[in-house]
Amino acid sequence: MPGAVGPPRAAMLFAAGFGTRMGALAADRPKPLIPVAGRTLLDHALEVARGAGVARIVVNAHYRAAMIRAHLARQPDVTVAEEPGPILDTGGGLRAALPLLGPGPVFTLNTDAVWTGPNPLRTLAAAWDPAAMDALLLLAPPDRATGHGGPGDFVREAGGRLSRAAGRAGPVFLGAAIVHPRAIPADAGTVFSLNRAWDAAAARGRLHGAIHPGGWCDVGHPAGIALAEAMLEGAR
Repeated sequence: MPGAVGPPRAAMLFAAGFGTRMGALAADRPKPLIPVAGRTLLDHALEVARGAGVARIVVNAHYRAAMIRAHLARQPDVTVAEEPGPILDTGGGLRAALPLLGPGPVFTLNTDAVWTGPNPLRTLAAAWDPAAMDALLLLAPPDRATGHGGPGDFVREAGGRLSRAAGRAGPVFLGAAIVHPRAIPADAGTVFSLNRAWDAAAARGRLHGAIHPGGWCDVGHPAGIALAEAMLEGAR
């Protein structure tokens, strides 16, 4: 039964990227510290994680990591996992942080988006079934993925199983997921994207998706800031 063993108790927030798409806005700060509606993107993501009742939050950091660490210095429920060598990408970053996150499945959340509607991690937790899933991704139809350009990422089959869209119409992945450590390929190396895990889980029939019923806005590029602020204002 979905959710029968309870939701994850830890969350991984990805904050190590260079923010290349943000251009000059990320020249003097990491992208997660760019403000949207008076609060940093990282603080928006932390609100989502805390709203899901997680007991342990890990934030990875690479580009201008000292600024991330300083921002979180007085937040005892958050641990910063610095990546001092090469940037590890999402999969490598998650694998490196597993000792800090603890055993069992974890929430993962990108920090370059804002949300409206029900807490996205709670939506995932309600649909999570570890007996049938190695990973569960949160999705939305393209017309509800504000600021996202291009087609959808996956096709959602019967029972919620996912396969790659490969040119077919389908929903957009919103950067929030539940991931069991067994989903991480053993041969993935040190630096790799979680896309490796999604593809491996899909091949086993154990990659599933849930639909977010609220709003979402990609704030990975400068135009996304105004779009996100308008979305948040409209949801008040």
